Amino acid sequence: MKSIIKMVSVLSVLCAVAGFILSYLKISTVTPIENQLLTYVQGPAILNVFKDVENSPIQDRKSFIVGDGKKVNVFPAIKDGKLFGVALEGFGQGFGGDIGVMVGIDVNNDTLVSIDITTHKETPGLGSRVSEESFTKQFKGKPYAVALKSQGGEIDAISGATVSSNGTVLAINDAGNQYNMLKDEIIKTWNSGAKNEFLQGIHQRAVE
Repeated sequence: MKSIIKMVSVLSVLCAVAGFILSYLKISTVTPIENQLLTYVQGPAILNVFKDVENSPIQDRKSFIVGDGKKVNVFPAIKDGKLFGVALEGFGQGFGGDIGVMVGIDVNNDTLVSIDITTHKETPGLGSRVSEESFTKQFKGKPYAVALKSQGGEIDAISGATVSSNGTVLAINDAGNQYNMLKDEIIKTWNSGAKNEFLQGIHQRAVE
């Protein structure tokens, strides 16, 4: 009996220690992983979406909470001293897994500025063509809620890659839904007293 109690105690301690180590590793790696994504994945995508802005959307990003506590990064784009657009990343199920899309939205008319694929595992030469300009350029100027022509929308699917095309559409709509939930907060954030401080930060970085 004593040996059983001892064994249970030892196992409990080991489980507690293992849990602590795993939790520590998860917490300690969150920031480095996020920085890697910002530098090598999201950053280049945002530069493709917003080609001519006065600020650095990556540096000036803000995090918001939506739904059940999901953290959403919003990347602002400034022109002529005013917020004209924001970028958000959405995800949709493709053929090989989730397709990530950086979605630029014009806050003045709620239309798409541009999109750029951030991540996918689609079939090379087929589903992977969702990242080609011949497909992505279709979304420019469209409302942020889009659909394929086969679903009553305006977007042509890639021949032989309907699932991948639809996954991209789902990702755009995911980002659009996030924007829709956050629009009031977004406008308030960059068109209030915080705006002056924000613009001063841009000017300071330009001087430096």
